[in-house]
Amino acid sequence: MADIVESFSELKLNKQIQNAISEAGYEKPTPIQQSAIPLITAGHDIMGIAQTGTGKTAAFVLPLLMKLKYAQGTDPRALILAPTRELAIQIHENVKKYATYLDIRHTSIYGGSGTKVQIESFANGIDLLIATPGRFMELYRRRVFGTKLIKTLIIDEADKMMDMGFMPQIRQILEIIPVKRQNLLFSATMSDFVIKLSEEFLEFPEKVEVTPQASTVDTIDQTLYEVPNFKTKINMLDHLLSNEDFSRVIIFVKTKTNADNIFKFIDRKITKSVKVIHGNKAQNTRLNSIDSFKNGDTRILVATDVAARGLDVSLVSHVINFDVPLIYEDYVHRIGRTGRANNKGIAITFSNKAELYHIEKIEKLIGRKIEAQKTPADVKIEKTPFEEQQTMLRELDYLRKKDDPEYKGAFHEKKHKKPPHKKKRSR
Repeated sequence: MADIVESFSELKLNKQIQNAISEAGYEKPTPIQQSAIPLITAGHDIMGIAQTGTGKTAAFVLPLLMKLKYAQGTDPRALILAPTRELAIQIHENVKKYATYLDIRHTSIYGGSGTKVQIESFANGIDLLIATPGRFMELYRRRVFGTKLIKTLIIDEADKMMDMGFMPQIRQILEIIPVKRQNLLFSATMSDFVIKLSEEFLEFPEKVEVTPQASTVDTIDQTLYEVPNFKTKINMLDHLLSNEDFSRVIIFVKTKTNADNIFKFIDRKITKSVKVIHGNKAQNTRLNSIDSFKNGDTRILVATDVAARGLDVSLVSHVINFDVPLIYEDYVHRIGRTGRANNKGIAITFSNKAELYHIEKIEKLIGRKIEAQKTPADVKIEKTPFEEQQTMLRELDYLRKKDDPEYKGAFHEKKHKKPPHKKKRSR
């Protein structure tokens, strides 16, 4: 849209929705909301490229609520698909907030918890359904709901959906819902998989891109520390978390084992105000940990990338990447947990020798350098154990060979070096 929209009233939302978003503290539409809401209201298919923290959930939920108007029938008339249970829950929380004064029935269904309560939520009919693909298909096959009335399909975090391998389930869903419908697809990045998905189910879409692909929010200060090994990363973490300015912190790690070990270290050495979430944790445990962090009862949350998206917490002071993510777009989503709603945020990344390879790729993706700083003088630099050193070298070899098949590798000379020539003994 060419004109700047100063208020939600200019977007022609009804009075009930305006009252709800006003009570939620929304003052002025964000750029994605300004651009997407009029197009969605007009019935266009949308391809939305928007990074996390830009207000995209409201951008598609508000016009959807306008379209649904009031409770009608028993089966869902709109479907929002999300890649993770955390994101499905977050979207549902926002729907509850925006629909406070509307007579619209809504629920969310997702894996990782029992089906009994979720099935019961359909008892009085549903207008809007938020779901992860697997649980949607499970309950559909059990005839909990029908799909013939679905007139709007929204796929959120499409890039994550593709990373997690949901394409087969999405194709199944597309086969069982009406062909004639409005389609909205939102993604932080425009990967080849997302383009393929958009070509399969969007018809002449309007593209809404409020920021360059995979860009990071300007309110986030990004810092890089080159840290040689795991033990030194732990020392670095100890140093940073002793600073009270680190008031609400998310620490992202690659593996469940690292998450548990770092949680135990913080709990034992730094503070009891810490929780950990990853795929092996029960659903209720994860939700309770997230709620405790949201409410300010917990200062530090240690998480794998299961929580990198769909974790909507205001005033996160710092994000620490203990491990560099291997899916480069996840860097954007991780650090997007801070610096939300125009607040300042700080993102700190630890990188060992092998991870610097990924840092270069991430910098290329986000179109900027991550400022490198020297390790503080009072942080003890530990000697890298031989096994960890070998693991890093092998990883670097593997990555460089992927880029250059002719690359021989750090171990090449050792493996192929001929033994010294022995002189024949004279008889």
